[in-house]
Amino acid sequence: MTTNPGHAERTVYLDHASTTPMLPVAIEAMTARLAEVGNANSLHASGRGARRVVEEARETIARSLGCRPGDIVFTSGGTESDNLALKGIYWARRAEDARRVRILASAIEHHAVLDPLVWLADAEGAEVELIPVDDRGRLDLAALRESVERDPEGVALISVMWANNEVGTIQPIADIVTLAGEHGIPVHTDAVQAIGALPVDFAASGVDALSLAGHKVGGPYGVGALIVRRDLRVSALVHGGGQERDIRSGTLDPPAIAGLAAAIEASVKGQDEHATRLTALRDDLVRRVIEVVPDAHLHGDPEHRLPGNAHLGFPGCEGDSLLMLLDARGIECSTGSACSAGVPQASHVLLAMGCDDDQARHSLRFSLGHSSTQADVDALVEAIGPVVERARTAKSGLR
Repeated sequence: MTTNPGHAERTVYLDHASTTPMLPVAIEAMTARLAEVGNANSLHASGRGARRVVEEARETIARSLGCRPGDIVFTSGGTESDNLALKGIYWARRAEDARRVRILASAIEHHAVLDPLVWLADAEGAEVELIPVDDRGRLDLAALRESVERDPEGVALISVMWANNEVGTIQPIADIVTLAGEHGIPVHTDAVQAIGALPVDFAASGVDALSLAGHKVGGPYGVGALIVRRDLRVSALVHGGGQERDIRSGTLDPPAIAGLAAAIEASVKGQDEHATRLTALRDDLVRRVIEVVPDAHLHGDPEHRLPGNAHLGFPGCEGDSLLMLLDARGIECSTGSACSAGVPQASHVLLAMGCDDDQARHSLRFSLGHSSTQADVDALVEAIGPVVERARTAKSGLR
């Protein structure tokens, strides 16, 4: 549980997939640098000190994630990293060969991937193909193979997330890399949800580019990275001082980068124990919630999923109503839907998995993290029955 001044009592925080509290070691690393002055590109002593902080952090992250320090490009977070990978790789690959205008991605990508793809299609003539998934949210490898082999010379890149942010399903990255490698096609993966939750080794995975975000692993907001092979050309989105291999210009943030490195190092070192603990809590949550609400059901792959993810459907309810009723009781989670201009929309992930519009609206995502406890699960189980009953009554009254 966490303390929230918006509630009279302690808050039960079950939205770690959205953002997770900073780890003490990350807070310490970041705050230790906040009073220090120095631009990492300056040549004087203060600048060299700032540069040392950045490069030591780069080496720490490289050791933790199985990449070379020079592969790491610091960014403002996952969204920028995804945009840089998709646009930068697409532009560079198309410049090398004008036939390379196709981009293949899964139909359940985060909007940080889907929206840049829409932009590339509208503004840059990219031919975007969204590859289907099965009813558990797992990429259809046969469909991907058919798409690639239809015109391999025309594919600029493939982008498939490591694990889905809504339903938690882990994707077959190794199989995707093998297929892409047969045709020399680079693979980008949004691993924002995977770092610290699953074993992630950049070099061993064979991917060419990987996005991550600080606030998902117990690090600061507003900092992340794109890990990208040095021999893969990436066109810049932002031009200026030529920082970060001239891929991402801009003054670096040494305190935030130090906090990011500390969080990644700690979360990777503790990943196995963390996953074991969260899996047990999650399984207990799912089992007991379904005991209380027998027609509730789990979305996503029951086995190959993120350890802290429990995405549950509650027939006869609106997910937004459930969320607000739980929030009123001090229990915070999220729906599987996205909002556009304030208008709730059915989850594109659930629709891609074969759910109808109503099924794609009646779900909640409970995501556990490093601060989650058995008491959090107990509080949810105690509240969920009355909340579901009230939500169903409210929905039936609207008909």
